[in-house]
Amino acid sequence: MKKLVVLFAVLLIASIPALAQKKGEGGAAPKGGGHQGGTHESSAPSKVGGGHIPAHGPAPSRAPAHAAPTKGGGGQEASRPKYNDQTGHPEAPHVHAKNDQWVGHDSGKNDPHYHLDHPWEHGRFGGETGRGHVYRIEGGNRERFWFGGFYFNVAPYDYDYCNDWLWDSDDIVLYPDPDHDGWYLAYNVRLGVYVHVMYLGTS
Repeated sequence: MKKLVVLFAVLLIASIPALAQKKGEGGAAPKGGGHQGGTHESSAPSKVGGGHIPAHGPAPSRAPAHAAPTKGGGGQEASRPKYNDQTGHPEAPHVHAKNDQWVGHDSGKNDPHYHLDHPWEHGRFGGETGRGHVYRIEGGNRERFWFGGFYFNVAPYDYDYCNDWLWDSDDIVLYPDPDHDGWYLAYNVRLGVYVHVMYLGTS
C-alpha cells in the first residue's frame, strides 16, 4: 500500500509542470481561436499585468479632435504623454487590473499618430477578439509578428511601448479599437500594457 501511495505522489508531482504548460498555451483558429482566459485578480489596488485580462476594451474617447503633434528639435515630437499614473505602473499605455481602466486611450478619433489613408487594407482579423481569446505570439518583432498564421505589425508611434515584449512567447488579447479605424489594441497579459496593431493578413 505504501508503494502505491508513493507511486501516486510521484505521478502527481510529475504531471504538475505539464498541466501548468497546457494552461498557458495560446494559438489561434480562424473562429473561436485561442484559449479561454479568465482573470487573475489581485488584491493590490495598483496591480498591472500579471495575468489579468480586461473584461472589455476601452470605451470610445470623448476627446475633441486631436491637434497635430508639435515638433521639437531634430524633427522629434516635443513631448509624449506620461502614463505611469501610480507608483510602479509602466510608462506605457496600460490597463488597471482593479477596475479595467484603459490608461492612455484618450487621444480621440482624429489622433494623427494612428491615421491611415486606407484602413483595413489587408482585411479584418478573422479570429475572435476580447476576453476569453488569448493568443500566444509565435515569432517576429514589432514590425511583423504572428500567431496561428495571422500576421500583425505595431503602430510606429507605439514602438517604444513594446520594447520588453517577448516576441516568441507572450500571450496577448486583441480588442477592437473604438476610435482608430484600421487598428486593434493588442493587450499583453504578462505586462498589462497595450499597443495599436494592424492586421497584415494570413500566411
